[in-house]
Amino acid sequence: MKEKILNTLKNIHEAKTLIEINDLLGLTTVQEYQELEKNIEELVMDYQVFKTKKDKYLLMKNCPGLKIGKLSVNKKGFGFLLLDKEDDIYIASTDMNGAINDDIVLVEVTEKGLEPAGKVLKIIKRDLKNIVGEIKVSKKEKILEPDDDKVNLKIILSPETSKNCVEGHKVLAKLTKKIDNKTYKADCLKILGHKDDAGIDILSIAYKYGIFDEFSKEVEEELNNIPEEVLESELTGRTDLTSKMIFTIDGADTKDIDDAISLEIKDNIYTLGVHIADVSHYVLENTALEGEAYSRGTSSYLADTVIPMLPHKLSNGICSLNEGVIRLTMSCVMDINQNGDIINYDIFPSFIKSRKKMTYDNVNEILENNKIPKGYEEYAETLKKMHELATILRKKKVSRGYIEFDIPEAKIIQDENGKAIDIKKRVQRSGEALIEDFMIAANETVATHISNMELPFIYRVHDLPNNDKIEDFLNLVKALGYNIKTNVKEITPKTMQKLLEELKDKKEFYILSTLLLRSMKKAVYSKTNIGHFGLASKNYTHFTSPIRRFPDLTVHRLLKKYLIEKDYSISTINYLENSLVEIADHSSERELASTNAERDVNDMKMAEYMESHIGEEYDGIISSVTSFGFFVELPNLVEGLVHISTIKGDYYEYVPELLSLIGKSTKKTYRIGDKIKVKVINASKETAQIDFEIVGEK
Repeated sequence: MKEKILNTLKNIHEAKTLIEINDLLGLTTVQEYQELEKNIEELVMDYQVFKTKKDKYLLMKNCPGLKIGKLSVNKKGFGFLLLDKEDDIYIASTDMNGAINDDIVLVEVTEKGLEPAGKVLKIIKRDLKNIVGEIKVSKKEKILEPDDDKVNLKIILSPETSKNCVEGHKVLAKLTKKIDNKTYKADCLKILGHKDDAGIDILSIAYKYGIFDEFSKEVEEELNNIPEEVLESELTGRTDLTSKMIFTIDGADTKDIDDAISLEIKDNIYTLGVHIADVSHYVLENTALEGEAYSRGTSSYLADTVIPMLPHKLSNGICSLNEGVIRLTMSCVMDINQNGDIINYDIFPSFIKSRKKMTYDNVNEILENNKIPKGYEEYAETLKKMHELATILRKKKVSRGYIEFDIPEAKIIQDENGKAIDIKKRVQRSGEALIEDFMIAANETVATHISNMELPFIYRVHDLPNNDKIEDFLNLVKALGYNIKTNVKEITPKTMQKLLEELKDKKEFYILSTLLLRSMKKAVYSKTNIGHFGLASKNYTHFTSPIRRFPDLTVHRLLKKYLIEKDYSISTINYLENSLVEIADHSSERELASTNAERDVNDMKMAEYMESHIGEEYDGIISSVTSFGFFVELPNLVEGLVHISTIKGDYYEYVPELLSLIGKSTKKTYRIGDKIKVKVINASKETAQIDFEIVGEK
């Protein structure tokens, strides 16, 4: 009946009484009326229907003055209600009604127009699972001060669970009882360590996002049944590839090696082999290992700390494609012509023995400088041919609309005590691009094969950008004085590609390309294949990293089920239709948590690094402008704030459509993309904030 109620109210924009809704539904009996009353109250409780003070009902979506969404709160106390297809709604600190960051709230819109505002009427959902913070002792009570200053709560720890806690301990806690909107009782679940201990800073952020460094006893017990070397009996039914020249290319410090590659050439046809660790052979369904891998969803790489999806015995041991040892693999072998077309392929279980663990630095010496490091002599020609093939594959991708943003990433260097001592740019060079091109080819081949079979599967999808966000971006570009010729009425990968090409020679290109990337949607996992916009790919999945990602492990399972076991039974298909939706959604959530943890760690470590550089001057570029100042990015990707109060010589006003601060009297302008010299005046690891001031301003 709920569906009927929702459909009936869909096009009604005036609140109706229960009797009126009963008549609209055509109900005639007392029993039907009672069922209507019960169901509509449940819809009210579920916030799909709004009940007025006069006991009338209206679909929540049709209440123009009411909105439901997630609350994002600024450190200063104000925030925004985040809405998918509408402008976000500003919520003043005085209108929060006890709500905190990430609460799902019901908001009444009080001001409309360019900058809509509202006030929180009710907290619908508060989902605080992992509270990490520092122990403070106050009047014999042990108080948890959350690390996340957006969680503006008083949290009192129970004496029983916090008896071993001392002031300065970092702990993981669970809320147990609500006293009021701002006060909770909680249990201490785990003492992480003292705040000054090496590595506790990163671990605290990891635990905040539900990324745990320890495995359960059940997992540890299951590991005892897994061999440290591949057994002879495990090779049955697999293709022997140990005679092939197969090797791996990774970072020098990589220990969990998912992928190996091979190449043969005959009659101008490249035969590319991508051989991926067969993790599904060891991580079996309905085991503690699988449950833990599902729960984590992904490995997390936080500065130089790795919190793996699988225990080290698997991730660095029996599953890792280490040099000189036999390993079980799933191989995707593709015949590719001179145009980059995959004209034939095969996907099958195999076993390999990697000839060499190569590093990106050494491979780049061969590909870019024609210098052959010691131990690479017999592989140099094959690597050059691989580079030739990678160039062909990339050219084909670009021709179909593949978007190359080439946004650099920061690499944090720490000393033995875990203190940040340097920050470097990660740059994608020839070796890194080669592996990326080969992995994309294998992922597309696997996805295309199963898509053609029309069987349930997990895809890596990337939806079209939101038209409004692209329009906002173009308005900004025009406001900066640039005339865009690219026709963006129809948003396609080719359109975005042309737009980037048109902006390439502009002085703000780096910042503009970053803003364009942010205006696009995030790639996620899904059972429904809508294609991958950024790659301009109709069929794409993640097959190549099952040690590090649960979706890849699931893809391997599905390949075995379909291609080896030939299981297409109705019961299997029905089960997968439901379970893959849950796996895809959960994996997307865990990926986002890992990404956010990585961002928070980088922010913290950058601030820690800059604590040792207060007073120093740097050249930078204005990366974003706000009403309270502008952010400046340094060449090493460190970003800090020039607060508006520190800009001397005039009163500056924020002009949002130009992303600029403009002096009221002098008309001096600070806008995105401007180069500027700044001095570090403050940096705090605790708050993960860095403050600059302009050098030479009078």
